[in-house]
Amino acid sequence: MAEYQFEGLDPFEARRAKHDAWRALGIDPYPPKAGERQWVEEVRKGGEGMEAGGEPIGEKVGVGGRIMALRNQGALCFMDVRDETGTIQVLVRRDAIDAEWFERLALLDIGDFVFASGQLFITRRGELTVAATEWRILTKSLRPLPDLWRGLQDIDQRQRQRYAELIVNDEVRERFYKRSRFTAAIRQYLIDHKFTEVETPVLEHTPGGADAEPFITHHNALDTDFYLRISLELHLKRLTVGGFERNFELSRVFRNEGVSPQHLQEFTELEFYYAYATYEDLIPFLEGMYVKAIQDTFGTLQITRGDKVLDFTAPWPRRTYRDLLLEYAGIDILTITDEELVEHVKKHRVDTDVSLGRGRLLDQLYKKTVRPFLVQPMFMLDHPVEISPLAKRKPGEPRLTERLQILIDGAEVGNGFSELNDPIDQRGRFEEQEKLRMDGDPEAMRMDTDFLRALEYGMPPTAGFGVGIDRLFAIVAGVDSIRETVFFPTMRPESD
Repeated sequence: MAEYQFEGLDPFEARRAKHDAWRALGIDPYPPKAGERQWVEEVRKGGEGMEAGGEPIGEKVGVGGRIMALRNQGALCFMDVRDETGTIQVLVRRDAIDAEWFERLALLDIGDFVFASGQLFITRRGELTVAATEWRILTKSLRPLPDLWRGLQDIDQRQRQRYAELIVNDEVRERFYKRSRFTAAIRQYLIDHKFTEVETPVLEHTPGGADAEPFITHHNALDTDFYLRISLELHLKRLTVGGFERNFELSRVFRNEGVSPQHLQEFTELEFYYAYATYEDLIPFLEGMYVKAIQDTFGTLQITRGDKVLDFTAPWPRRTYRDLLLEYAGIDILTITDEELVEHVKKHRVDTDVSLGRGRLLDQLYKKTVRPFLVQPMFMLDHPVEISPLAKRKPGEPRLTERLQILIDGAEVGNGFSELNDPIDQRGRFEEQEKLRMDGDPEAMRMDTDFLRALEYGMPPTAGFGVGIDRLFAIVAGVDSIRETVFFPTMRPESD
């Protein structure tokens, strides 16, 4: 291998020099075809039962992937080649391969992609190995990989260069495979219960369906400003009006809100609408969906997160919003006056504008005094109407609504209603929200006249539900930050 000399070059220069050497040989280091390759997982299954120390036997196999380890030992060269299904050792012997191609092993680096074919054998150390009789370059890596033992340590770098972290961190890569399985299990659960998956617009004239501030963009051809959707709700309800009695969407929504371990500005939301069901019907349905997704993904219903063990075994406790605020904050939401509520907000040092209305104050007080202390999975029921503008009123107590939230480890991970289908009541609540927005609440909902028109055609009694998949998965995957559940979280641009 003395023909090629790269001593004295820094790692980037050396890799570029090797790239140029391939070109000088008339060999494209980025060929379009890989060869007849098999998954490493399949090759490993084919080697089951072989005895250690034997000669290469059987039909030729072909493997292709990234070099994760490279050991030149004179007349022998070992490399660990990894594809999406696993890693396998490849041995290239000087006496088993074309002499020129043996010399060209000096042009390889850890991180390159190669194809190799040959028969299988088990080394004396018990390692299944491809005894290569041919190999070729598939991709020349021009940038050294991060440290294979330490990985990427800087959080900012890990999230900006997730592609690099995925190469060297098996745990992170497996987490994202689990996320895919988790989402697939939820989707399949809904399909098995006769729900139809649909798609609705990302660009909206009127943002709605949630208390959140939207992003604004401009449509050049129409010369019109649009909002990126903050929820899937109002279009899915329109489809319920149109006869899609069980519909769901798993898709991106966008909220122009602050950054925290529980919040993303762009995230994946599941929403579904279930005609002729109520929020009470949702409770066992949702327990079944969560339990199935967690069990299918992790193989257990006991999830460790930090120093806690979360037990998802059904049934989960049911508590009312009123009872929880009475227990933790010492107030009765049905009897407390607005003035008394302001005093309690100040007493508990809730950081909020006391002029934003009763609903916002109740919500902020709950988030400060109640939510952080609710650890095990549970349902919270019957929220006040001031914070539930899209939920049906509770019979016998019109100040409350038929609403549920799923709470896990101090976080809201699911929100469902018996949906409001009275267009007159809905118009009144939109008007109340408009007043709050005009008084300075940027997250208050807006009047959506087209949605009201849809309700006027008639929507059957319907239960609806929504959950941010990223936040839910962060909890069940046992990670601290929601940003660790998405490949590429939104970040500031890198400085030059």
